[in-house]
Amino acid sequence: MQESFIQHLWSLQYFDKTNLLTTHGEQVEIFEPGQLNRDAGPDFSNARLRIGDIQWVGNVEIHLNSSGWYEHHHEADASYDTVILHVVWKEDKPVARRDGSRMPTLELRGRVNEGLIRSYRQLIGSSFSIPCQNTFPQVERIRKQDMLGKALVHRLQRKADEVISLLHTNGGNWEETTYQWLAHAFGFKINAEPFLQLARAVPQRLIWKMNQLSHVEALLFGQAGFLEAPKGDGYYLELQREYRLLSHKHVLSGSRLTRTQWRFLRLRPPNFPSLRLAQFSALVFHRRALCADLLGLPSLDALVNFFLVQPSVYWADHYQFSKTTAHRGHEMGRASIDVLIINTVIPLMAAYARQMDEPGFMERAVQWLESLPPEENSITRRWTDLGQSPLNSFDAQGQIELFNTFCQRKRCLDCTIGTAIVRPTGDELHIDSP
Repeated sequence: MQESFIQHLWSLQYFDKTNLLTTHGEQVEIFEPGQLNRDAGPDFSNARLRIGDIQWVGNVEIHLNSSGWYEHHHEADASYDTVILHVVWKEDKPVARRDGSRMPTLELRGRVNEGLIRSYRQLIGSSFSIPCQNTFPQVERIRKQDMLGKALVHRLQRKADEVISLLHTNGGNWEETTYQWLAHAFGFKINAEPFLQLARAVPQRLIWKMNQLSHVEALLFGQAGFLEAPKGDGYYLELQREYRLLSHKHVLSGSRLTRTQWRFLRLRPPNFPSLRLAQFSALVFHRRALCADLLGLPSLDALVNFFLVQPSVYWADHYQFSKTTAHRGHEMGRASIDVLIINTVIPLMAAYARQMDEPGFMERAVQWLESLPPEENSITRRWTDLGQSPLNSFDAQGQIELFNTFCQRKRCLDCTIGTAIVRPTGDELHIDSP
């Protein structure tokens, strides 16, 4: 049993309140259980209770065992002086406040429906990757949609936090932040970190000084460590010579990456970092004011067109240097553009909306997610197998967040689907292990 289960019981009052007494024998009457606090401090705030003859307004602290009060050192923390009731599964040790007075303690053991406890244990103990896999189809669709919406908002807030953190690192410079955020996305997870390192090593203001695409490629490929081999074809040697000049002029060599930092293994050629870097070079050369342009685009079609830039002609028949391919035309495909929009532009808009208090950007971000096709991957296929096929990217992104942040971490009691299962209905839903 986990502390989160005790919080769940207290929040929804899922226990027998007949002749409710503290462990010291004082009668307890609950008017308001309070609001769950997910920050530092007591677990519930603004609870309203009567303990004995006195009505109290204050905080409630939850532990599995009462000794948790001392394990978490609350006896030395002034913020816990406002606790009016200690709610536990079992009192294994009396608790005192900092002034030495006894802390009123309510023990829930023996007051909770056995079927509810069984449903909880089966859910948390499930070996399925989606713990509620067997009971998911029985949960009302409106609850599922509600949780997908909450998971999507959680994902946007988490991604916005990443953008804002990067913004603070860049001294509040939105353009530089957008440039680095886009670079990170062009790595498509597997090469995201070296792409971000590269963008930090070659700042956007230096890109702005280049008046030819080949110079941008020389800077980025050279700094990425792709121009270190002594031999190559004519274009490779041309970029190599240009990089030597630019590197000396701008003193860049000290922050250069090595080719071994880039991963090619098990990637399809269109996803090779060399081709992605050529595509990124073309984008940052042709689209100079990245943040201003992206945030100012009026439609999803305009946003897609923003990413439709042609790499230099060399990359029309190359995936990497000195190796030609029969395939022609290596501009970025629509599926890749959709991924960039979902993972880069949408979080950027969410961050800008929050940081600048411009909710219209968040509204537009959600509208675009609802207009984009759903991503298909191993996670969305799991939900489809459970009868919850995503209709658009809004649904798919919610499913991905729900799986990664809630299902994989067994945060079932933070999920409206899980709480629909763990409730005292008298005919609790059960989960069978595979």
